[in-house]
Amino acid sequence: MRIGKHNFIKQLRRQNEQALMYVIDEYGGLIMSVIRRHLFALPEQQEECFDDVLLKIWQHSSDFDESRNSFQNWSAAIAKYQAIDYLRRSRREPQTVSLDGTAAAREDGMLADLTEREISVEVEKMLACLKPCDRELFIRLYVKEQDMEQVSRETGLKKEVIYNRVSRGRQKIRKQYKAGKGRFI
Repeated sequence: MRIGKHNFIKQLRRQNEQALMYVIDEYGGLIMSVIRRHLFALPEQQEECFDDVLLKIWQHSSDFDESRNSFQNWSAAIAKYQAIDYLRRSRREPQTVSLDGTAAAREDGMLADLTEREISVEVEKMLACLKPCDRELFIRLYVKEQDMEQVSRETGLKKEVIYNRVSRGRQKIRKQYKAGKGRFI
């Protein structure tokens, strides 16, 4: 069977490897450019991230909904968020330092700063639709990774109120991005 732009999604859902080859040929450049944009400071991670994106597309092809988005945008969004996950992982991993100087330490610091700024910009874009008090809750819980008890003590809000605000905030963020107001890329 010949795979083309009209049947590759159907074949991808059937786990046809030729459909995955079509995706690599048609969308591989786009996926790699999105990855490079976010992992420019980690060139050694780009190929591995590309492979993970293809695996996610392969495993989650049944989740793609043609009526909501184009395959191009869907695959680019997967690439973007996979690259951001790689940035987060690299930030958490201990950095190795060369014994013969501080140049490596300085480069690691610059990489950490760039990674932090990239993630910070993405978080700010995503949380822009929330009220300042709800935005602060999201930052405390998901960026600073504080536990619910600590956030409750420091803000003076009951845990139930925090759960409700976070739940409504998530719905608001999802609604914004599903409506096309937010940009994934």
